[in-house]
Amino acid sequence: MKILLTGATGYIGKRLLPLLLQQGYDVVCCVRDRKRFYYPQGLEEKLQVIEVDFLDPKTLENIPLDIDAVYYLIHSMSGSAANYDELESLSAHYFIEKINETNAKQVIYLSGIVNDKSLSKHLASRKAVEDILKTAMAATTTLRAGIIVGSGSASFEIMRDLVHKLPFMITPKWLNTKCQPIAISDVLEFLTRSLLNPAAYNESFDIGGTDILTYKEMLLEFARAKNLKRCIYTVPVMTPKLSSYWLYFVTSTSFKLASALVSSMKVEVICKDSRINSLLGITPMGYKEALARALTKINEDAIISSWKDSLVSGQFKGNVSSYLKIPKKHCFIDRRKREIIDRQYTISRIWSIGGETGWYYADWLWGLRGFIDKIFGGVGTRRGRTHKNQIHAGDALDFWRVLYANKEKGKLILYAEMKLPGQAWLEFKIINNTLYQAATFKPDGFMGKIYWYAVLPFHGFIFNRMIEKLVR
Repeated sequence: MKILLTGATGYIGKRLLPLLLQQGYDVVCCVRDRKRFYYPQGLEEKLQVIEVDFLDPKTLENIPLDIDAVYYLIHSMSGSAANYDELESLSAHYFIEKINETNAKQVIYLSGIVNDKSLSKHLASRKAVEDILKTAMAATTTLRAGIIVGSGSASFEIMRDLVHKLPFMITPKWLNTKCQPIAISDVLEFLTRSLLNPAAYNESFDIGGTDILTYKEMLLEFARAKNLKRCIYTVPVMTPKLSSYWLYFVTSTSFKLASALVSSMKVEVICKDSRINSLLGITPMGYKEALARALTKINEDAIISSWKDSLVSGQFKGNVSSYLKIPKKHCFIDRRKREIIDRQYTISRIWSIGGETGWYYADWLWGLRGFIDKIFGGVGTRRGRTHKNQIHAGDALDFWRVLYANKEKGKLILYAEMKLPGQAWLEFKIINNTLYQAATFKPDGFMGKIYWYAVLPFHGFIFNRMIEKLVR
């Protein structure tokens, strides 16, 4: 059986892929940028990777005709375009036109719970896509979920930031909105058991855990799980825009994602039809158990996927491959090199850079730069990194995006996603017994040049001490 997996580099797609392969399916992964797609070696026989942009019908020709089923996992929670809902509908139309040409028997779509009469723009867009997918010649199965509790999910990371950073919270009134959270493992169970199951054909199901809670209750339970005492007070005066800024400055979320979440969190997301539980023989877990599992994964540094690695978490535009060639002309370059004492030690230091480890020297300056970036609408340094010592192309790393990571060659290239009057790259490469470090900046006009000379005095000791710490 051949399964088409869209959204293969997303939070759900990265977790669903190994499960499908373990169950013996051949999987065709749709990605916009092949260089950003990482998968464990040894799976090539059961895996095919194709580049597809669902807003470009020409690229849909890459989809093979002999597929048996499709997972449609394309969402735009924080799309950069104001008309993202129109683009999502257009993508769905192009998708259906192509799928109708294939042998696909089923399309499985992961949507949001839409039982409230008044829907946010985000949830309304999900519902519109669902209606479009139902026009397919193949049977459609829609699974509607609310808050997903799992290590690396956007909702979970936002709750973690709030609980860790704020002992005392004055919060907007939408924290009293009720929802029915579901564990990521249960979501994956519903997705896999629905596959090519005639009982799920042409049906829409709500999926959720056993608990109905307010967001305030979820935060307080999170605090108890971490043995933290937290006080939360809700006030009616905080507008949606103020609420979005509150989330943006306190958590690792982007402002656009914060805005989408705030508008959605005012809507109750509670399951009305849970017959799929008995239909598929699944007993979802409660919030406490889901929370405990997620925290265990974090403690074990075993996070499979994170929303932070999605391109919408930052300022990155285009494909990773478009930025791989670092320019030389009309650029300012800070070059440094040091002889290596222990190659493996230096590589492990490079591969652990950023996040909790920091930048080996003057971390307070890196933090200050991140704070300034956040003030001007950038990503700041709060994204951190998904794994403590693993890096793959496409990953987020503080206010950088990983373009290239080859541990055997000892080469790492980062691209700056901070707000800059230009473009910036940071490269590390080991040749023979020497580590070469280069910070490249391509200024955008006169202001770019002013910026470079303004930060040049700091580069002198920051980059010099950083390379020293990497080799010794």
